[in-house]
Amino acid sequence: MTEREYRTPCFIIDEEKLLRDFNMLKDSLEASWNHYRIGYSFKTNSLPWLVTFLKARGVMAEVVSDDEYALARWLGFADGEIIYNGPVKERASFEQALLAGGIVNLDGQRELDWLEELCGAHPDRRFLVGIRVNFNLESLCPGETTMGEEGGRFGFSYENGAFARVVERLRRTEGIEIAGLHLHSSSKSRSVDIFRAIAAMACRLKREFDLDLSYVDLGGGYCGGLPGRPQYPDYFPAVAGVLREEFTPERTALIVEPGISLLSSATTFVTQVLDVRDIGDRRYLITDGSRFQIDPTMIKSSYLFHLELDPSGPKERPEMERQCVSGYSCMEVDRLFELENGPELMAGDRIVYENVGGYTMSLSPLFIQYFPDVYVRREGELKKVRERWTPREYVQNCMLYQEEI
Repeated sequence: MTEREYRTPCFIIDEEKLLRDFNMLKDSLEASWNHYRIGYSFKTNSLPWLVTFLKARGVMAEVVSDDEYALARWLGFADGEIIYNGPVKERASFEQALLAGGIVNLDGQRELDWLEELCGAHPDRRFLVGIRVNFNLESLCPGETTMGEEGGRFGFSYENGAFARVVERLRRTEGIEIAGLHLHSSSKSRSVDIFRAIAAMACRLKREFDLDLSYVDLGGGYCGGLPGRPQYPDYFPAVAGVLREEFTPERTALIVEPGISLLSSATTFVTQVLDVRDIGDRRYLITDGSRFQIDPTMIKSSYLFHLELDPSGPKERPEMERQCVSGYSCMEVDRLFELENGPELMAGDRIVYENVGGYTMSLSPLFIQYFPDVYVRREGELKKVRERWTPREYVQNCMLYQEEI
């Protein structure tokens, strides 16, 4: 299939770029801390082709719900190949993961209760667990964190003593070993300093609580694919330099959970201009894509994109001062950006959004249009790896109205 034969809108994953970024990640970890595991973030994008592409390269599944846990199993991950995080675990899969020797990072009081009861039911077993740490990263990197002074809402707080109480509780329960720390923290900057601070906190906790850890889990939140921003080879030497103050690769594994950084730079979203209209003194371009598909949380102020003008259109295009690019939905907020001082666009022209693979597919709603096609580009050819949804997929597992139920 050629580049003009596929139907828009659609996502396209460039396999060569994806593999390049994956190899950069792996090589950076190998050179910096050669005892490591990579857990791919299912919540970022759980497209089956993508997940199995990474699984074939030894990546674990990082999941944060019972549904994601079940999907990982469905796609061939063994329980021991799954990292189970998040505050909404289900008890059955929580116990299944622990009994199978998977990595489980505790994130709430009810999980402590489940764990103690599991130990009581299996007195001959020893369960290895990690603890999700909540700490004041903003004080260490002012102005760089997502929530600022308010702080995050996940894990057990170091500052108010909740983390210390969890450590004490686990240590007095027979059959439990504290194997790791999970220190994922969200940041706006995604700077190298953020990860130095996270590594320093791991060292601090080891010293203060005399922890003997088999892993330190940094979580995700790395940059990826953007010029002038940190890349994997910037992060991991810096992290390793801090961790070596208290840990060694021989004893402690480094776990990372990339998502956006691994996928976004390899993914584009291709849309087409369907209609052009002038209302008042404004020019509107109606496209078959939507802001909901590449900015579902409505927080972006700009997009990376390029234009692909229809080769069958005019060779010369006048420049227009302003054109409002909008989506297909019936919501007035579905306006993506103002194209300023660009060529006059017309039906058939394409707008290709870049760096859009992370979260966009998983957060896209079934609103007015259903899920679009997804292609993989390999050696210049396009292979469809997900068919766009039709009413058949939409009504699956649904009951239609009947007089009697």
